[in-house]
Order: sequence, then C-alpha cells, then structure tokens
Amino acid sequence: MTAKTIFIPHGGGPLPLLGDPQHAGLTAFLRTLPDRLPRPDAIVLISAHHEGPEIIIGGAEKPDMIYDYNGFPAETYEYRYDAPGAPALAAEVADHLAQAGVAARIDPDAGFDHGVFVPLMLMYPKADIPVLTVSLSSSLDAGLHLAEGKALSFLKERNVLILGSGLSFHNMRSFFRPTRESMVASENFHDWLVEILTSTGLTPAAREQALAAWDEAPDARVCQPREEHLLPLHVCAGFASAAGQTAEIIFDEPLIRHRAIAVLWQ
Repeated sequence: MTAKTIFIPHGGGPLPLLGDPQHAGLTAFLRTLPDRLPRPDAIVLISAHHEGPEIIIGGAEKPDMIYDYNGFPAETYEYRYDAPGAPALAAEVADHLAQAGVAARIDPDAGFDHGVFVPLMLMYPKADIPVLTVSLSSSLDAGLHLAEGKALSFLKERNVLILGSGLSFHNMRSFFRPTRESMVASENFHDWLVEILTSTGLTPAAREQALAAWDEAPDARVCQPREEHLLPLHVCAGFASAAGQTAEIIFDEPLIRHRAIAVLWQ
C-alpha cells in the first residue's frame, strides 16, 4: 500500500457543514471523496490555520477542538471530532523533519482547528482514523514548505493519507464583495496553477521552482494576499515530488464565485 496525497479546499469556516448553497458542490465532493481512496491507517493533515515559528506536530492522544471562527450559529461551537491522535507517528515525523534540517517540535496540546475538523467531519464522520496534525511555518517560505513535504516522504510506502487543507483562492475582501476583476484574477491564477501541477512537459525540478516562485504567477497576490491557505498545497507537492507521484485535478468549481481546486497525487 502506498500513501495518497491530496490538497482540498476546506471552505469558509463551518459553512460546508451548515448547508450553505455556495458550498454545496464542495460539501458533496468531500462526502464522496473517500469512495475513491483506500481507507487509510492514519491521516497526516496540514491545515492553513496552524502555523508557528517552527513546524508544530500534534502530540496529543486525544486532541481537543479549536473553534477558530466567530459569528456563526451556536451549534458550530459544539461540534466534536473525537478522532484519536497519533503520538508515535508524531515522534517519527519530528525525527525526519530534524534530519532534513526543518525546525520542528511536538506540541502535546495541539488540537483540531476548523481546517481539520470541518473536512474530516464530511469525509470520515465516524472519527475512527488517527489524525496527526502538522503545521505550517509562520515564515510562509514556499521553499521551506516544499522541503517539509519532502521530509514526510518516509511515509510513501505506508497506508496513510497526506491531506493538505486550505484554499487555492483566499482573498477575504473578494469573498465578501466579489468583483469582475477578482473573478478574472481567480481564473488567471488557477489556469497557471493547474498547468504547473499537471503539465507533463515540466521536470520535477522545474515544477518545484515554479511553485517556490508562485507569487510571480498571474494575479497571484490578488488570489493569495497572505499565502497560508496555499502552502498546504506546497507541502503535498513536496511529498508527491519525493514520492514520484503525479497530479490530477479532481475538483475545480466556483466557491463563493471564485475557483477552488482539489488535487490528487498518486
């Protein structure tokens, strides 16, 4: 069994769980996504909402909930996703990141933010698969996140799911007030991103170079004013590059009137 690698959009706060019509396509996609995957023994999840000065690895046996949104119905602050953690796997990940020169630490109190529990409540509602959270670096350095993914490649022959949870378009002002310009920018950036991820004419080195310089892409900073929602894709892409996996776009639909993609590497 080999690892599967996926980058998914997790939507806006808890809206995918609330029947929001602008999230209907994403909600249906996440619910049916496990049908095309082998059931993993563990999930290693990189969330856009988890970062630190070094990479933070979740070390809790029973991670708690983090309701990192506001202004939503009371029920959304009572959601539970009681999947077990994976402390033994956390120690392995910490060791391999250290060997790769990527600064990291284990946090025994790390919990599940909404970039973790919202998609997993839809994908694996029984919460019976161990989940290990691995953070971003607050440096937001694209090359470092590609290296983070490569350091996780020791998992490539295991039955694990490497899951990056973010959004390929994350301009909050444009979400609340969509404009013709922001929607054109979304098209331009996503056309570039899909080409870079899937083109058979690119060598792995050229693809990594392009992703490292992602902010030079058309309308990149319109779509990602602060790139934390894109960088889980870089971690997945780094893992996939080291594991010899190729990318397929498995979701490409409007989300709040802007494109959102999901990528499967195998």
